[in-house]
Amino acid sequence: MFVKSEWIWLADGEQEDQYAEFADTVVFHGEDRITLRLSVDSDYTVFVNGSFFSAGQCSDYEHYKIYDELNLSPVLQSGENRLLILAYHNGATSCQRYRYGKAGLIYEIVNGQDDPLAFSSPATLSRLSPAYESGRKMPVTVQLGYTFLYDANREREDGFLPSVTVDKPHTLFPRSIAKSVIGERRPMKTVTKTDGCHHLIDLGSEVVGVPSLELRSQTAQTVTVAWGEHLIDGGVRKEFEPGNRHFYYQYRTRVGENCFDNYMLHLGCRYIEVFSEEPIELIYAGVRPDVYKTNPRPYRLEREQDQEIYRACLRTLNLCMMDHYVDCPWREQALYIGDSRIQMKVGYAAFADLNAAYARASLQKICEDRRDDNLFSICQPCGLDLSIPANSLYFCLQMREYCEATGDLSLASQYFSKMTAAVDFFLQNRQNGLVLSFADKRYWNFYDWTPYSAGRIGVDGVPVPDLILNSLLILALDSLRQLAERTGNTFPYPTDLTDELRTLAHREFYTPAGVFTLRRGQDQCTVLCNALALLAKVAVGEEALRICEAIRNGELVDCSLSMKELEYEALLSVDPEASRNFILSEIRRNYQTMLDFGSDTVWETQAGAEDFHGQGSLCHGWSTVPIYIYHKFGMVSE
Repeated sequence: MFVKSEWIWLADGEQEDQYAEFADTVVFHGEDRITLRLSVDSDYTVFVNGSFFSAGQCSDYEHYKIYDELNLSPVLQSGENRLLILAYHNGATSCQRYRYGKAGLIYEIVNGQDDPLAFSSPATLSRLSPAYESGRKMPVTVQLGYTFLYDANREREDGFLPSVTVDKPHTLFPRSIAKSVIGERRPMKTVTKTDGCHHLIDLGSEVVGVPSLELRSQTAQTVTVAWGEHLIDGGVRKEFEPGNRHFYYQYRTRVGENCFDNYMLHLGCRYIEVFSEEPIELIYAGVRPDVYKTNPRPYRLEREQDQEIYRACLRTLNLCMMDHYVDCPWREQALYIGDSRIQMKVGYAAFADLNAAYARASLQKICEDRRDDNLFSICQPCGLDLSIPANSLYFCLQMREYCEATGDLSLASQYFSKMTAAVDFFLQNRQNGLVLSFADKRYWNFYDWTPYSAGRIGVDGVPVPDLILNSLLILALDSLRQLAERTGNTFPYPTDLTDELRTLAHREFYTPAGVFTLRRGQDQCTVLCNALALLAKVAVGEEALRICEAIRNGELVDCSLSMKELEYEALLSVDPEASRNFILSEIRRNYQTMLDFGSDTVWETQAGAEDFHGQGSLCHGWSTVPIYIYHKFGMVSE
């Protein structure tokens, strides 16, 4: 494939936040299949004869480029057809969904015998998009990258010139999961018009998709379209201090009819707010849904409250799936190890096919991440030099759980040395046998959004050992031992290392109160550090039972929804009979708040939108744990 194709870009070169257009033709004689294969840095939209055809580059890396294979035949007309590829390049300022690669597009159009009918070359005509404003560099968030401005008055047909070749890898890999399909417009449930210059649209519930706008205007003017999950003071929060978050896009109207879709920015929202300079006739402002298709198991729970919680969790799980797992569609859309581990574990229970192919694709994307310290980046792909060290240990658990659920050992075998290299990093950062926290600004010692656990990027003072990292190291080593046995890899560590770590951790962190503290000599007795100590068997027997009692009695600093899966697994591993009712009662209490609010998705934290200085998400993948618990307790019937 791509035998004749070359990577190409604009003759004027690349810039940050850049929109380029490439034009070609293909002659159709009624063949059963005409295939377009393409890959781009960073995203694409394909138009055939002026109509939208497909969009969405799978996020990837410069060393691991993904290509799409699309069947053009259903949209081709007899004779000559015009192909236009709108290519977007994020550029040098990497975000947490993109790792920098050179600007480039490669494509080929072939018949059923793989004979090239058209292909990218310097002869391909290209131009800087006249309607999209390139180089604007206005971020939605540091995770999402840039928003856009489109000027309908600058649409034109001329300005195309030959392209130039660029040096990029010619080894490409096929997309390993099906593409999502962009649907029809989500109907506007209500439209509130303050005056002709202000409209507030309620889409009725959370939706994830691409922006769509239709209006009539008597003047050429700028229209600002903002989005959000909740309302405050009668509108959405379109900007956040200190001015580095902009939840809006802008469109400059032509006089008369305006109909516009953008296929490369994804919105997670319920509400749309439209601001115009002069009165407009708004026909539509909203979203065309674009979510990965899943195969949920039928479910029925006896208690209506549990049924509603399950439904909200399942809807959240689906909305947090794009070309990989995302944590929250509104604010970040990023693939995190900690978040995706929970989403995968829930998905093994929720989906008839275990969501196995999708989980595998996300795991491979994580594995292809590269850092010089052998840890994993904060999310994947990510161009920021930042890591949450704990996630590199969680990944060993995540891989083991995938192998246990699906029986697929291929990834664990292929990337076993990558996992051991990450573990080696921790073993080299020990003092008196225990792993220390990390002081370098490349590392965020984050564990949970609760006291003592949120960490900082670079700790204050001298690094010290903490119970969470050492418990996670024990669990990672246990997971690697099991993976080594199943895959035939060699387990490269002393067999007594985990027992040594358990002994040292118990001596360092166990308190006279019969519970563990996160750091020695400090009153930091949290649910999370004690739950991990139980799972790592740092405490067993009567000591473990005492810790379970302390968790159930509320004696410890509670964990957030993000870590409830670990808390519940710890309780059930030690004292299942006494813990079952506690777990169900806590789930029902925590999630009833969301149901009472009228939400059909589950929140990032119990505080909802008010958390994180008004930036809390109302749709977050890590909060879908009740599905897993309901299945574990045998409460779900089909």
